[in-house]
Amino acid sequence: METNPYAAPTAVVDDVAAWDAHDLENRKAERGRRLGAALLDGLINLVWVLPVVWGATMAVDVKQGLKPAAPMVGVILLGLALLIGIFIVNCMMIHRSGQTIGKRALDIAIVRTDGSRIGLARYIFLRVVPVVLISLIPVVGRLINLVDPLLIFGKERRCLHDLIADTIVVNV
Repeated sequence: METNPYAAPTAVVDDVAAWDAHDLENRKAERGRRLGAALLDGLINLVWVLPVVWGATMAVDVKQGLKPAAPMVGVILLGLALLIGIFIVNCMMIHRSGQTIGKRALDIAIVRTDGSRIGLARYIFLRVVPVVLISLIPVVGRLINLVDPLLIFGKERRCLHDLIADTIVVNV
């Protein structure tokens, strides 16, 4: 039988399967790496927070007549531009690989408990928004802000936001 050099390939190609449950359990990120990624993300957020705070401080000085208003507006706009930039970069990274900037630096990623990709909508609406909304409740909020990260010391090494969103953090 002759082979047609112009024919489509006939090799069987399987899709890359999601990680199995046993492999995911072995790949769970260590608590220290997760803490390090959270600290890095916090430091990165200082890039936009500091100009906004500095601008607000200048606004108080402007109100008291100590400084002109022009630099204050520029500093606040710089901070807001940096906020938007960091937000967009983090959203793109979470959508593509389940990583924030800090998680990428420490080679960890967020995945669903079945090993599939988390997706940006699940990250925002199930991992971030519920905990933020609960934390706004006067007494319960403080308790949730304490319980959420402390749950990582449990057997499953999953925080409250991981349990709500059905996610885990794994080494890449």
